[in-house]
Amino acid sequence: MSLIHESQIRAILLDIEGTTTPIDFVYQTLFPYASRKLESFLRERAQDPEIQSLIRDLRAQHAVDERNGLEPPAWVNHPDEARLRSSAAYGQWLIVRDSKCTPWKSLQGKVWQQGFARGELRGDVYPDVPPAFERWRGQKKIISIYSSGSVLAQQNLFRTTPSGDLTNYISAFFDTQVGVKTDGESYRKIAASFSYPPHQFLFISDAAEEIAAAQAAGMQALLCVREEHPTPAPDAAGVIHDFSSVFPD
Repeated sequence: MSLIHESQIRAILLDIEGTTTPIDFVYQTLFPYASRKLESFLRERAQDPEIQSLIRDLRAQHAVDERNGLEPPAWVNHPDEARLRSSAAYGQWLIVRDSKCTPWKSLQGKVWQQGFARGELRGDVYPDVPPAFERWRGQKKIISIYSSGSVLAQQNLFRTTPSGDLTNYISAFFDTQVGVKTDGESYRKIAASFSYPPHQFLFISDAAEEIAAAQAAGMQALLCVREEHPTPAPDAAGVIHDFSSVFPD
């Protein structure tokens, strides 16, 4: 915390994967669940206008990927069965690529929502996260989340942790609708949404590129290096290994 001007900070902005939540939970639980359930979900919700809209958005993204020479699986738009199978195959391809494209993240979040609603998925956070949320709230800090996963997915994750519903501590959730996480403009938009100057935010992430983007926007930042995934820190960022040292009592 030595590089942070603590007295200036009014809001804490958190990444999820590798910061509040183990990376293995994302790659060994959430992604495989979406892969297993995607086609059946699309069949169950085929007539839902919201899902139909997302499939149209995916078709547009598929065309972009083709133009960029990425060679996604072929898309057949008619008849309906072919479109459904094409959507599912493209979704599987995006999972393997860990795509951050917004329509896919929105659809994936809805698949996960169904899993959370059915009790087939439960959220996961590191054990130091709930007491940190409680401590920061007592210190009148605003807590918000910024992840490439959809807002819906974020809310479901924090609502169903072993420590209970943590969403009551969180003032706002942000996803790729606000912009990509390696673009400084995204962080400026987040700060503006609170009507706070960027330097009053502390951003915490396990990704050095995200730390650099937040700092370029004027935010203060800490690199969170959990034991299982060590990452070199940018020169201008402090390093923490858990949340216990962030505004301790």
